[in-house]
Amino acid sequence: MFQGSSALTLDAKGRMSIPARYRDALLAEEQGCLTLTRHPDGCLMLYPRATWEIKRAQIAALPAVARPLQRLLLGSAQDVEMDSAGRILVAPELRDAAGLARDVMLLGLGSHFELWDREQWEARSLQDVSQLDPAILEQISF
Repeated sequence: MFQGSSALTLDAKGRMSIPARYRDALLAEEQGCLTLTRHPDGCLMLYPRATWEIKRAQIAALPAVARPLQRLLLGSAQDVEMDSAGRILVAPELRDAAGLARDVMLLGLGSHFELWDREQWEARSLQDVSQLDPAILEQISF
């Protein structure tokens, strides 16, 4: 279960270090094999490979009306592997699609991560909070 956020930096080659708190589990359970793909919100999603394979089958089984979503998610998916330093390479086309330059945010969302440009994430986060549905908040006790 992935949760929390990490402020990270992409190096000049587009590599990103997976935070140590996730690295050991991803190496033990997934042998460092992950999948990156685009998200309709403009960020990237990072899945452990086994989780992605289940999600990929669900996406592929969608009806023809979902073809644009299938193109976005499946057509953009790239398998990546952690190197010996615990880094993954974010391909240039994925970096461009998500507007990733140097400073990024990695958000743990349970079964997967979202990877955002840090400035875009800050703006989106403020927007999302301002648009929260009060009915949803009533269902949660803080």
